[in-house]
Amino acid sequence: MTKQKRQMHLGAFLQDVGHHIGAWRHPDAPRNAGMNLEHFKLLARQAEDAKFDMIFLGDQMTFQYEEDEHIGRTTRTVNFEPLTLLSALAMLTRRIGLVATASTSYNEPFNVARKFASLDHISGGRAGWNIVTSWTLGEALNFNRDEVMDHGLRYQRAQEFVDVVQGLWDSWEDDALLNDKKTGLFFDPDKLHVLDHQGRFFKVRGPLNISRAIQGQPVLVQAGSSSDGQDLAARKAEVIFTAQRSLAEAQGFYRSVKEQMQAYGRQPHQLKIMPGVFPIVGESREHAGEKFEQLQELVDPEIGWPVLARHLGGFDLSGYPIDGPVPEFPLSQGNQSRQRLLADFARREKLTIRQLYWHVTGTRGHWAIFGTASDIADQLEERFTGGGADGFNIMAPWLPGGLLEFIHQVVPELRRRGLFRTEYSGSTLREHLGLSAPPNRYTQPAAGAAL
Repeated sequence: MTKQKRQMHLGAFLQDVGHHIGAWRHPDAPRNAGMNLEHFKLLARQAEDAKFDMIFLGDQMTFQYEEDEHIGRTTRTVNFEPLTLLSALAMLTRRIGLVATASTSYNEPFNVARKFASLDHISGGRAGWNIVTSWTLGEALNFNRDEVMDHGLRYQRAQEFVDVVQGLWDSWEDDALLNDKKTGLFFDPDKLHVLDHQGRFFKVRGPLNISRAIQGQPVLVQAGSSSDGQDLAARKAEVIFTAQRSLAEAQGFYRSVKEQMQAYGRQPHQLKIMPGVFPIVGESREHAGEKFEQLQELVDPEIGWPVLARHLGGFDLSGYPIDGPVPEFPLSQGNQSRQRLLADFARREKLTIRQLYWHVTGTRGHWAIFGTASDIADQLEERFTGGGADGFNIMAPWLPGGLLEFIHQVVPELRRRGLFRTEYSGSTLREHLGLSAPPNRYTQPAAGAAL
């Protein structure tokens, strides 16, 4: 029997009108997209028609750019709460996975466990939880704190948080609910399990008051590439979103995380690494570059400089010579992996401050690829076949046009090369990703062979 060719996974990272900070001013961008259900319905259905593995929603429980409170220059201020939005989209789609972000810093494990188990049942087994630790001061101030929790402490809390959530998801065995009207026995008490967790950060008795998820457990997704983030991914994650720019960086990250999994008794195929990619499709590379420059012209410097400072951990470059080199800057308690990535990129490419400014305001530090559909497919194929990725999280520069161009031009090219599916072979997110359903810890040892 001929072995099936390995195929990449694709996610659609939906950010109101797109990932470019000036996208809301694009002539084709809908007004008030962040609060427009019809807009998200169109995007979800288009991604599902293209057989994407998932749609993905990020989240911050404050303005994405807190500085904009006094400027008013971005749309990253009003957006649907992601689980609420995905519950609505679950009713409007049938197969595509639904991944939402929920913070371990400003939630309780019981709430998160219950909400994502509910989404899994509502959607027929398509839920995924993107685990984040939250690093902005605005979020801290919204949740009874005066400062952001130390980076290492955030991840220690996150490790225990995920343990508790998974324990609660195992409260009920698969066949615990009998619903026997004749005997009057609704569930088998022997198949209900009380977690009774008592740890450093959490004390949670359980059990969860919702039956076991259709997928066994929702898929665990994690975004973060710091050493703490990699450890969490190696131990728990089933999908990781990351932001390496070069093939060499991607290969190194891919190899490192997969090797770290061995310390936790896990196999490399149990984790899918899906870098974010910011594609601009054009009739030529020059045309794609022109389209990007048109977007860049929509960025107001009044918000551009604060955006750059945000991604550098609060380090403000606006007072330095704009055509001079990027100076050294210290890591903050914020998103350390992004800060380090941008510092390394600036050094390697010998960027001026002006060049780094345009890069960050456009792509937020993610891998940007420009060109024809064939050019973009070449670059995705190189990283996929070269040991740098298991798939990609598509970050359309503007919506809906940027995503539709990728779907209608790049996806057919990937299919022509045998690199992406033409049809779904399953109905759950785990089936799309080739991940097995984790067994209930109370019935058999944890395992994770791929489907």
